[in-house]
Amino acid sequence: MTERIRTPFGFASTADEVLAGVDLSGRRAIITGGAAGIGVETARALAAAGAEVVLAVRRVSAGEQAAADIAASIGADRVTARELDLADQDSVRRFVAGWDQPLHILVNNAGIMALPELERTAEGWEMQFATNFMGHFALTVGLHDALAAAGGARVVSVSSSGNLFSPVVFDDLHFAFRPYDPLLAYGQSKSAEALLAVEATRRWSGEGIHANALNPGAIATGLQKHTGGLRTPKERQKTPQQGAATSVLLAASPLLDGVGGRYFEDCAEAPVVTERPADYTGVAAYAVDPGNAERLWTVASDLLA
Repeated sequence: MTERIRTPFGFASTADEVLAGVDLSGRRAIITGGAAGIGVETARALAAAGAEVVLAVRRVSAGEQAAADIAASIGADRVTARELDLADQDSVRRFVAGWDQPLHILVNNAGIMALPELERTAEGWEMQFATNFMGHFALTVGLHDALAAAGGARVVSVSSSGNLFSPVVFDDLHFAFRPYDPLLAYGQSKSAEALLAVEATRRWSGEGIHANALNPGAIATGLQKHTGGLRTPKERQKTPQQGAATSVLLAASPLLDGVGGRYFEDCAEAPVVTERPADYTGVAAYAVDPGNAERLWTVASDLLA
């Protein structure tokens, strides 16, 4: 077993602290869901460090407003917005077709959580799995050549402690047999996001592409609109600036050069657990299992085909 990776940063570190002294001039980054929550803080920190950032968002007007706010705060105009609806595979294909430059950083940040009723996409896919995983899978695979052209690209999968609620249930991904459960569906999608990082690294590290997953922590955002708000104890809650810290660590810190296929929280590699801890820390063994990761990649590729 390799030793867990630790950094000088921790629970209370902010995105700006993680990137202090890091120069991202000449680097390009895409952040899904970059108009709000930890996405906009991730974008702001990367842009402040010199990166050109594209906010891939459902509502372009909201993305453009976020881009303008970031420009005002950092004194530089390096952020733009483009339309992307992860639940719509046609939208994903259009976004990919419109991208023609090397891509250094892809942050798969957007997500939905705990939809109260079972919703399906046009393909019949369960909506949380379709948005949180399938949309990001199609985007990541579609941008492979752009990532490879960057000569050392990073993919960041924003998972969550939700991975501890459910593995990927390969025999019933879309709740055709099981009674729909909002948290089980969310958990499955977040385990899938973690597995994406494992298999992308295995397949692509030889091309200089490394992917890692993370739990950003408990941050009060629009994500919790179906769960009655954030219920985490105050001492375990983070600000959006703290929530974005682990994302930018994986996206751009030189401390993680050449590191891939791992899962982080609080700016350190998380322990792998075999049962759900009372404090919901760590990553479930099934969410970083190489066999599961390879199987999911094949299943997802078949779904897209």
